[in-house]
Formats: sequence, C-alpha cells, structure tokens
Amino acid sequence: MTRRVLARLLGVLGTAALCSGCGYALAGQGTFLPDYIQTIGVPLFQNNTTVFEIEQSLTQQVRTEFIGRGRYRVVAAETGVDAVLTGTISRVTLAPASFSAQQQASRYILTVQADIEFRDLTTDEVLWENPSLSFSDEYDVASAGGGRVDANLFFGQQSNAVQRVARDFASTVVSSILEAF
Repeated sequence: MTRRVLARLLGVLGTAALCSGCGYALAGQGTFLPDYIQTIGVPLFQNNTTVFEIEQSLTQQVRTEFIGRGRYRVVAAETGVDAVLTGTISRVTLAPASFSAQQQASRYILTVQADIEFRDLTTDEVLWENPSLSFSDEYDVASAGGGRVDANLFFGQQSNAVQRVARDFASTVVSSILEAF
C-alpha cells in the first residue's frame, strides 16, 4: 500500500470516527424531571428505628447530593416547592459478620432500610418510589489491645459506617430520581 492510499484511508476512518456518535453520555448529567421542577423539598426523614439521629445523616446527604447536581434549589420544607422527597427509615440492623479466635465479633454489617417517595406537587403524581430501599456497609471492630474491644472505637467505626451508607444511599436515590433508573 502506498503512503498516499494509507493517508487517504486514515483520513476517511478519522472522519467517520468523528462523525459517528457512540451513544454514550456521562452518567449523572441528565434528568427526566419536568422543566418546571426547580425547587425540591427534602424534609427530615422519619425515623421508625431506635438508632439515634440516623435520619439526620440520611436526609442531609440526600440534600447535599441534590445540591451537588447544581440544577435544583433544595429546601427542608414540604410546602412551597415543586416536588418533595419524603422518606421513612424503617429498619436498621447491626449483625456480626465474622468472629475472632476468642469467638468475639470482629466485623459487623450495618444495614439501613427505608421507604422513599418523590412526588411532583404540581400534578400530585409519584415520579419515583422505593418502599424497601436497602443499603449495607461492613466495618471491623477496633480493639484497644489485648483483644479487648474499646467501646469508643467501636461506636466511632459504626458512625463512620453510617456516613458511608448515607453517601451511597443519597447517591442512589438522587441518581434514580434524576436519571429514571
């Protein structure tokens, strides 16, 4: 093949590649919500569990995720908004996942289950809901030495796990609402 033919072939292939679209788009950038939805209310989720303040972590992470999308005004109210996201935390479980040689739990699984609904207040239509959204995270039990569990370290790890679950929860909820998954 001559250089001229090779150059022509590469030129044609390059042009074809530039003109063709691959069909992929960046996830998290689009939305299927109606244009008139500009303000979203995200009131504090209801907590039907005995876990103190978990509703605050989940609610705040969802608000932060919506704000991070940069397109919507997010408020803590249920009224005076175009759409509202409500949630009820129905269950939180903490279960041992593995044990040490002394038969003490060395790793735990934290699971949070919630009922979430996103409602368009203009049409009073539910745009997205999941009555049993569930997220889990595992964490190791930190010991103070000598195989003894330090309560402060244990609850600190649990708190970190709650924050990780809240971030995953918020990302999934907001993506599901905006991208219609």
